[in-house]
Amino acid sequence: MALIEEFDKSGNWLFRWRSFLPIVLYFMAALVVVSGADDHLPHFDLNWALICLGVALLGQVIRAITIGYTPKGTSGRNTKEGQVAEVLNTKGIYSVVRHPLYLGNYFMWLGIIIYVGNWWFTLVCSLMFWLYYERIMFAEEYFLRKKFGQTYLDWSAKVPSFWPAWFQWKSSGVEFSMKNVMKREYNGFFAIFLSFALVDALKNYIHFGFISWKELVSPFWHISLLIAFVIFIVLRSLKKYTKMLDAAGREFVEK
Repeated sequence: MALIEEFDKSGNWLFRWRSFLPIVLYFMAALVVVSGADDHLPHFDLNWALICLGVALLGQVIRAITIGYTPKGTSGRNTKEGQVAEVLNTKGIYSVVRHPLYLGNYFMWLGIIIYVGNWWFTLVCSLMFWLYYERIMFAEEYFLRKKFGQTYLDWSAKVPSFWPAWFQWKSSGVEFSMKNVMKREYNGFFAIFLSFALVDALKNYIHFGFISWKELVSPFWHISLLIAFVIFIVLRSLKKYTKMLDAAGREFVEK
């Protein structure tokens, strides 16, 4: 098998199993905390917690901008049918970066990773993220190049793959759909706060021992997780039992 086909095959395989990457990161984070290597942040600090949360929510905002401005039928993919794209999306956030959703994913995880409190762990996880998603991005671009040919080549020559060139922004030509964002992103939004709370609980347990379930999670994350859970339940219920979050002409394949 030629190397280009091998990269394409492995990229598609990694995409199908991408949901297990967070489990690996959780396990690694637990090892760092249990071993006492979280020496840069052994105790809860509100200012640092807000910074880390801000980094994670930046990733959520990038994903929201992408999904909110993406019309139906543009480049995307799903796990059942493989690559799906009726039109190459080159406007909106796709005019400044080719893989905005993966950029959003990176910042969402980066906030949680740096909250663990070990800079070597942050560097290792960033390298793992790049190596993992580089193959996925290759597979997607291989498909788009075969389907759209010179149009894709012209676009990719001007637009960076991962770090945005914001000065190149071109209007997407469609209105922002908050409904589409709420319909697609409530799981990831809740996962951010749940992840922070789990890391915080593990830190408190390792450094202070188990006192009570109430005191295991710091009050800031306790309240934040509760609010995120209420939002999760409301949006999930609206999606499952009503059509309030349906947006005409919008259908985005989640990555």
